[in-house]
This record gives sequence, structure tokens and C-alpha cells, in this order.
Amino acid sequence: MKLKIATVLILSIFVKFGFAQTPQKDMDTTHYGRNPAVGKYADIRGFKMYYETYGKGEPLLIIHGNGGSINNFVYQIPYFAKNYQVILADSRAQGKSVDPSDSLSYEMITDDLNALLDKLNLKQCYIIGWSDGGIEGLMMAIRHPDKVKKLAVTGANLEPDTTAVDPFVYNYAMKMNKMGQDTIKKIKNVTPEMKNQLKLLHLLSYEPHIKLSDLKKITCPTLVIGGDHDVIRTKHTMLIAETIPNAYLWILPNSGHSTPLIYKDMFNQVVGDFLTKPYRKIEGFGRFN
Repeated sequence: MKLKIATVLILSIFVKFGFAQTPQKDMDTTHYGRNPAVGKYADIRGFKMYYETYGKGEPLLIIHGNGGSINNFVYQIPYFAKNYQVILADSRAQGKSVDPSDSLSYEMITDDLNALLDKLNLKQCYIIGWSDGGIEGLMMAIRHPDKVKKLAVTGANLEPDTTAVDPFVYNYAMKMNKMGQDTIKKIKNVTPEMKNQLKLLHLLSYEPHIKLSDLKKITCPTLVIGGDHDVIRTKHTMLIAETIPNAYLWILPNSGHSTPLIYKDMFNQVVGDFLTKPYRKIEGFGRFN
């Protein structure tokens, strides 16, 4: 049906079409995200959240993007599990975390992740977030600041418009959203899968709405990342970094949205160094160093 084709298409653009052939193959064949030895479900705020943990050490929460799942971090899990207790979950209405409700927001997903940390008796953790996961990472630092020790986000945005999102991507997403909304009205027997796809599409088309004044409240050291040809406009990524009081900025040259996959080795090393090294305020004559 048109709705299914349209919604799968737009979600695939954000989740799959941007990936090179090798990363996609690795995600399709990995045991991450479907590992019965470590996979568990937690009753979280009205649904069962699927999550996996790897490694030992200080806790590190890694958050996937819209329509994604745990397996999107096939390259990050083995790297960071050497030194951290890596926690990954399929966010509400995505992957194995089925949610039949009609509503979905970044605030809901953020509070779900916070509840998971409470369930695991974790008072504080490091966080890495990609795309929607980056949005939720920012919201975690705003809504639950005591939980976040350090934060690294890549491909995050504050608004769902062309001030933040590349105009081509924005216009295409809105076109697909309208097509989905128009088509679902004509279908008598709408399946749960169709409703869920449309819910995710609506989320990335009309949210988030994060105020700069809230961004200024983030106190944890933050690494803000983006590709120079990202889905998110470079000037918007720069705005996020400039607004957060204790933030570094890293723009990858010749890069799109999939920084953790296409530049996996560089991404892991730079983010890993950020997590381990003390945050450094660079002011005055320090700017000459």
C-alpha cells in the first residue's frame, strides 16, 4: 500500500539509505540487538523496553536514531565495552520495544531512558546519542541533569524546520508525511505497523522544540558532532555547541549524517578521548595553544 511504501521509504532514508553497503551488511548480520544471552525486557512506563548490556566499568548509555535499533552501533559496542558497561535500548515504538499507544515524543523517550537507568540502579552515566538519540541525549541533560556525567551527540537538532534541517531533507520528509496522512484516511483496516511507522514519521517531521534557554542549562561537558554535509545544517550544529556552556565542537569533513558508521574508527577514538580526558576550558591566552 502507498502508506507503507511511503513511510518505510522515508524512515529508510534516515536509517538505512545513508549507510554504505558494508555498515548495512554488518548491522544485518550482527548479534547485537538480538542477543539472547544478554537481551532483557524492562517494564518501563507502560511498555516493555528491550535492552542489552555489554562490558564492565562505568556505565555508558548509547542511544539510536529514528526507526533505528541497538544494532546501529555494531562498531561502537565492542570498542567501548572494553572499558565501560555499555547499555543500549530499543527506544519506545522502535526495534523490539513495541508500543501500541498513539502518541510519541522525544520527551517520552527521554523519560523512558531515565526510567531504565533507575531500573538498573544507575545514578549517573556517560551518554552517546546519534540523530534522534542525540536529541534525547540533550533532553536527558536538560530534564535529568544529575544522570549525565558527559554527553556526546552527533546529528542532533533543536527544531524540525529548515533553520536546522537541510531543505531537501525537510521538504521530502514533509511530503512523505502528508502522503502518509492522506493515505491512512482511505484505509479501512489500518495495521499496527502502519500506525507505528506514521507515528515515527510524524515525530521526525514535527519535533523537537528545544529552547536555547534550556540548552544553556546543560552543565555536563558535551561534545557536539556533525558532518559538514549532514542532514543537520552545519550552522545549526555550531549553534548547539556555542550555546552549551561546556562544549566542544567537532565537524567531520566530507561527512554526512552517519558519522558513527562511515567514520567509525575516528568517531570511536575522538569520543573515547573526550570521555576519558578532563574537560578543558579554553580562554584568554589559552586560545593560542
